[in-house]
Amino acid sequence: MFREAAQAPGIVRAQISRNQNTMPALGAWLRGIAPRVVVTAARGSSDHAATFAKYVLETRMGLLTSSAAPSVSSIYGSRQDLRDCLFLAISQSGRSPDLLSAAEAAGAAGAAVIAVVNDDTSPLAALADHVVRLCAGAEESVAATKSYLASLAALLHLCAEWSADAKLLAALRTAPQRMEDAWLQDWTEAVALLQPATHLYVIARGVGLAVAQEAALKCKETCGLHAEAFSAAEVKHGPQALLGERFPALVLVQDDESRAGTEELALELVARGVPVMIAGAAVPGAVVLPTVEADAAIAPLLLAQSFYRMANALAIARGFDPDNPPHLRKVTETR
Repeated sequence: MFREAAQAPGIVRAQISRNQNTMPALGAWLRGIAPRVVVTAARGSSDHAATFAKYVLETRMGLLTSSAAPSVSSIYGSRQDLRDCLFLAISQSGRSPDLLSAAEAAGAAGAAVIAVVNDDTSPLAALADHVVRLCAGAEESVAATKSYLASLAALLHLCAEWSADAKLLAALRTAPQRMEDAWLQDWTEAVALLQPATHLYVIARGVGLAVAQEAALKCKETCGLHAEAFSAAEVKHGPQALLGERFPALVLVQDDESRAGTEELALELVARGVPVMIAGAAVPGAVVLPTVEADAAIAPLLLAQSFYRMANALAIARGFDPDNPPHLRKVTETR
């Protein structure tokens, strides 16, 4: 896990280079077909990348983006009307049966299908109208790291070309170097605080919510730590009642319109005596985790990069092997 997460900046750098000739044409094709809605389909870490796609496409393009339930087609066999829709399937392996069923059904229902996939020889890639290559290479650790970060970068690249957003494309090109810097950030204070913990909330908002989801999953699967992800807005609607002296919160912040509200929540939690770790902002009374300044569009990649290094250390500190989580395997074949 440590080695593969450390490779992510180089993976993203290579991906941008390898896809730079195909992405402009794909963006032009999308502008030509002008889908009225985007439907995403994914599982696990890839579904967290789909959350990122939702916020990026909706905030930057005003394009309704909704997550599909693969079981609708794979289990219930229900047919949907997906004419004038884009079906965006995100997967590392491209082999999960329910995702293949959903992509096949979407194409039959009239959707244009794009596969964002690491294995471009996979069955999912064969089903798609177009393939966006992650270029992450083999990932041996059960816990996905570099493939997740490659997914976020690929989705940003797709949005930048689709929307013809030169500023977003320029921000993306800075990501590899910023990610290298993020890997060097010292989050050991979080390891010390979380080593004895039994529960954790990971809180973010907007494009950062995808990283909160991913961080909570990694805490569960690699560290044996029960963790749940919440929007900084949604956590106020009941879940925050559990937070207290023995129930910490990890707050992730990017410098955009969501920052003020997320900082305000962190201050409220500190005032209640909740142990708060915060990355991306400085809140009095909280453990401030160092971050790298960057455009808000790529900030989630940097937060995830720093978190992965911390999670690997936390797993070892808690007596777990981060590369071999119990009861899990690399490709999960849900139906």
